[in-house]
Amino acid sequence: MIARLARRQRGVVGRRQLLDAGIGSGAIKQRIRSGRLHAVHRGVYLVGHAAPMELAHEVAALLVCGRGAVVSHLSAAVLWRLLPRPDESHTVDVTVPGRELDSRPGIRIHFVAAFDPLDVRKLNGIPVTSPTRTLLDIAATEDAETLERAAANAQALRLTSRRSSLDQLARNPGRRGSAAFRRLIESDHPPARTRSEAERLLLRLIRAAELPPPRVNARLGRFEVDFLWPDQRLVVEVDGYAYHSDRASFERDRRRDATLSAAGYLVIRVTWRQVKETPEAVVARLASALAARSRLSA
Repeated sequence: MIARLARRQRGVVGRRQLLDAGIGSGAIKQRIRSGRLHAVHRGVYLVGHAAPMELAHEVAALLVCGRGAVVSHLSAAVLWRLLPRPDESHTVDVTVPGRELDSRPGIRIHFVAAFDPLDVRKLNGIPVTSPTRTLLDIAATEDAETLERAAANAQALRLTSRRSSLDQLARNPGRRGSAAFRRLIESDHPPARTRSEAERLLLRLIRAAELPPPRVNARLGRFEVDFLWPDQRLVVEVDGYAYHSDRASFERDRRRDATLSAAGYLVIRVTWRQVKETPEAVVARLASALAARSRLSA
């Protein structure tokens, strides 16, 4: 009985579930002493071994929070693959409707009067906020850059659209985060799916300098390039910390640059150090190249 329940719940069971199954308090204590149960939270246990299965922390947090609880915020973004797991602490964001609970170690609890049924999904058997509701929650608690990364990944994975995002806002008027979320989806620049800190920093510089917006991580023939201005036929590649860690990578990049140049594209490479230490020079270089390429295409 316990084993079947644990299999359905990623190896996790709650004290109330054990009591309902006819296992008394004394038997629970005995199982803890013998190593057959391992406490994750007060009243929630791993069954059989102390190493948690994948998603066990999320299930355990839901058991602690009880009826109606839903994985949300950053934890929901991780489950939907919109953002990487932020750290190794396994703190789980959970939203609880209709009642207030105190957060505790490993669980960050949020409150809502009630959930619209459209805002809750099941993912791998776990109740989780929908992708668009997750973005709205992130808009309320995280910075604009984190929101943009999550929104860009959601669009790339086809989990959200501009229409679904506007519908989310219409169903949650005035909710905290709605202004930031609306600014993002109504911006002239679509959310950019950057892959590294160097790319994010360069994109920030481009926007601050009010240069023409590029396509980010764009397909160009058989290649994917970091930044592309198609009208100016300009490509910018950002070389990070570990750039050219081997000769094969160096040669491969040079062959790709030569192929793009032969097709009429100007390829500019900038390094992490240049972006970080001499941003004005990088911006000036890009502005000059864009102006020159615009004259050529006129």
